[in-house]
Amino acid sequence: MANVNPNRVTVRPCMRLCSPGQSKFGQVKLPEMSGCSSSSRHSITASMIAPTVLTAMAETSSGLSHVWREIQGSDNWEDLIEPLDPLLREEIVRYGEFATGCYKAFDLDPTSKRYLNCKYGKKNILREVGLENSGYQVTKYIYATPDISVPIQNAGTCCGRWIGYVAVSSDDAVKTLGRRDVLVTFRGTVTNTEWIANFMSSLTPARLDPHNPRPNVKVESGFLGLYTSEDGSCKFGVGSCREQLLSEISRIINHYKDEEMSITLVGHSMGSALALLLAYDISELGLNTDHSNRQIPVTVYSFAGPRVGNSDFKERCDELGVKVLRIVNVNDPITKLPGVVFNENLRVLGGRYELPWSCSCYAHVGVELSLDFFQMENPSCVHDLESYIMLLKCPKQMQVQKDRIRNELLNKAREWLWMSAQKLEYSWPWIFPLRNAGSFVQSQRT
Repeated sequence: MANVNPNRVTVRPCMRLCSPGQSKFGQVKLPEMSGCSSSSRHSITASMIAPTVLTAMAETSSGLSHVWREIQGSDNWEDLIEPLDPLLREEIVRYGEFATGCYKAFDLDPTSKRYLNCKYGKKNILREVGLENSGYQVTKYIYATPDISVPIQNAGTCCGRWIGYVAVSSDDAVKTLGRRDVLVTFRGTVTNTEWIANFMSSLTPARLDPHNPRPNVKVESGFLGLYTSEDGSCKFGVGSCREQLLSEISRIINHYKDEEMSITLVGHSMGSALALLLAYDISELGLNTDHSNRQIPVTVYSFAGPRVGNSDFKERCDELGVKVLRIVNVNDPITKLPGVVFNENLRVLGGRYELPWSCSCYAHVGVELSLDFFQMENPSCVHDLESYIMLLKCPKQMQVQKDRIRNELLNKAREWLWMSAQKLEYSWPWIFPLRNAGSFVQSQRT
């Protein structure tokens, strides 16, 4: 894998990514901002987002259709991250909006008959969430069952919850994209059982290939349980999340077997973990091989994703050619879990000696695109998906000014010290004349 230096940008203070008290982890809250099209003195530098050779090729040809393999990571996004290629940025935003659609369509009204499921039918969902012109048709809804029994109010005993959907690009979109794109989109954590699954951080063998279990390839048990468990009592969905997905993807690949295809998996937070597990599963089983024995590219766009497996899992994904682009906010704590201590940075001593616990260390997979945004008044924005997308959508509103947050913290520290000093003077009156005496002595010396 190419050694790509992450690209780090910060959001301008004038851009409101989300309102205090209105955004939760994973829930989408449309931001208020001062116009993407307005010019800015602090626009992003040419080294951050600038035309590249790839963009020039796209402009002189018929656009994305001639360079889609590079955009999908065929070269591990080499020379596309720093500077961030505009065409790649557009594709990241486009796929990210499919993930926001999952949140917009998810029913969180406890009084609704569709509570914790999708509010719309497959034919209408993209129109209802503002993606009617996306060029995709939804073919299947996906339901997942955490391997945990926790009652949910107004939801009965059924644990299967709508987690996302499978879509395929239309004939017209194929002309623009350059291939038939199979898209799977996952939402992030919402229900109590999903939060519990997130914190089940023990590693367990994936064993997704019955012919070659590979016991050294381990993943987080909570994510694996969510991916493989099934709930026979639920009227929605058939079988586990895994069974639903593999069946539908195999059907679509067989249906379009004579066409050039790609498989794109998109997820936010927990959804990123499911997307990576699916990518590994498809590739390990060889389902991404068409009738001509050609390998269909499998790409994951991971927004605010946690670590999923150990170093053997990472190495196996690399061997299988799974391409993962991790869009990460450096201030987002979820992207540092699990494995805050035991991770890829603590496997080898001095670059030579592998430590005894290396097989139990979590490791990120893929290439990282780092963003940098934070709001003092609303820290939860660091994980908000819409904040990620808006930051990428409006590069003219971004800047490479990394001192803003530090200055805010320093100003608050100065205020605190000043207030503390004032209180100290009132509490200990002798300090004031002592300080004046010190100033007098200093003036005499000079």
